[in-house]
Amino acid sequence: MPVPPDPRQVLLVAALLPGMGHVWTGRMRRGLGFALFALLGGWLTARFAAPEASLIGRHAGGFFVWALSLTDAYRCARLDRIRAGLR
Repeated sequence: MPVPPDPRQVLLVAALLPGMGHVWTGRMRRGLGFALFALLGGWLTARFAAPEASLIGRHAGGFFVWALSLTDAYRCARLDRIRAGLR
């Protein structure tokens, strides 16, 4: 059984590329779902946001899903480490 990756490294990868932290921990469908919904949420928010909204405001839906994926990827990696008997 391979050693699960360090949750902090998973968090870093997930911060750089939405959904890829999940992919690294073996949760391909979950990670790609987060990536898809981050893109979709960002696009929808940009489409319907007020023109004077900031960059963050125009893509708030995507940033929200991305933030959820960060915490979820870390939690999944942490639980994998616990199940493997590691810190």
